[in-house]
Amino acid sequence: QVQLVESGGGLVQAGGSLRLSCAASVSTFSTYCMGWFRQAPGKEREFVGTISGGDYNRYYADAVKGRFTISRDNAQNTVYLQMDSLKPEDTAVYYCAARRDFSLVRYYTTSSDYNYWGQGTQVTVSS
Repeated sequence: QVQLVESGGGLVQAGGSLRLSCAASVSTFSTYCMGWFRQAPGKEREFVGTISGGDYNRYYADAVKGRFTISRDNAQNTVYLQMDSLKPEDTAVYYCAARRDFSLVRYYTTSSDYNYWGQGTQVTVSS
């Protein structure tokens, strides 16, 4: 059973930065594609970004491209989401997700592609 635990959320002013972390309880973390999603009140969960297992490929939603950066440390079983130039519309609960993928290069952008989810961490950006 894969367990994902997010941390790093909080309250920040517009223009500020936060870094989210997601720690995974797996033995071969590099064989998991990782994704970040978010859900604002009254809205559907939306894709934020993803990183392939071998850290070969990354892909971002247009809304965050150029402001958010995904990285991973396979030795620490952790994936990160660095969020810069935050906007009030970035306010949401942020979730990390995992999907087993032995290719190490593929990535996935829809929530139904992922098998495992964290509990979420709240990010609030004030104007």
